[in-house]
Amino acid sequence: MTAYAIAHIRPEPVNEDILRYIEEIQSTVEPFGGRFLVHGAEVEVLEGPFPGTVVMIGFPDIERARAWYASPGYQAILPLRTAHIAGEVVLVEGVPADYDARKTAAALRAEAGL
Repeated sequence: MTAYAIAHIRPEPVNEDILRYIEEIQSTVEPFGGRFLVHGAEVEVLEGPFPGTVVMIGFPDIERARAWYASPGYQAILPLRTAHIAGEVVLVEGVPADYDARKTAAALRAEAGL
């Protein structure tokens, strides 16, 4: 099942470390089947505060997403970002192609006795 690495970041002024991180990250995701889905696009905030922007990388599965993040190649460049950009990063599995939220609601309803 597809998995995603999602970062909510608060960009700072560009410097040499950030540029190097951006230049090198592509080569760290490719060996794990990753590809950028969103990278620094303008966000349209509909609810709540949301300072910053989003980066989303898709992977074929959660194991490859975890392997990418833990890889020596990514770990080597990670400090270039974390030293200059605040934010949160999460890994999350997607849902199957036939996912239906109504089935989830029904299961939760039954579980809660409602």
